[in-house]
Amino acid sequence: MIAIVDYEMGNLRSVQKAINRLGHNCIISREEKILNEAEKIILPGVGNFKVGMENLKKFGLIDLLNNLVNTKKIPVLGICLGMQLMTSYSEEGECQGLNWVRAKTLRFAIDGLKVPHIGWNSINIKKNQSLFSEINSLDEFYFVHSYYVKCEISSDILFTSNYGITFDSGFLVDNIIGVQFHPEKSHNSGLKVLNAFLNK
Repeated sequence: MIAIVDYEMGNLRSVQKAINRLGHNCIISREEKILNEAEKIILPGVGNFKVGMENLKKFGLIDLLNNLVNTKKIPVLGICLGMQLMTSYSEEGECQGLNWVRAKTLRFAIDGLKVPHIGWNSINIKKNQSLFSEINSLDEFYFVHSYYVKCEISSDILFTSNYGITFDSGFLVDNIIGVQFHPEKSHNSGLKVLNAFLNK
């Protein structure tokens, strides 16, 4: 069973519909029993980092997710804000994150370019591994973000993208995957990413 974490941040139904389109059933929930039964977890998200962490705390999800991801090693996919929450710290609200990946979330400060970064962009694949073998440099993905992730360990970087600067648009650390773009809004390219995770 696939569980999409409901912490009241983002359009969870879009993620659910994309997963259903791939032939998988999934449940949107924050109930401990359901999350404990999940074979895979998706942490989506749109919005403010600090509010996201506050909501995870309010709903009693931080310790539960730490146990599932760090102890039980359940595969988890973070999308957009979900990826950022996996990092150690964000400049947005000067707030500590889940600290699952050694990385920081930083604000774009680019002369001459609009922030947020909105629209289609390509990725550069930094890890040669079988999980995302269907994805290539011709695939494009849909981004909406004012902050970006910078990994401290270069071998954790899965994808990079460019928007005035090169930023880390994906990471992969053991059972933890994060993508800055929205695969559920990225048509066939995005479905390839979701399908790879679901069949991991």
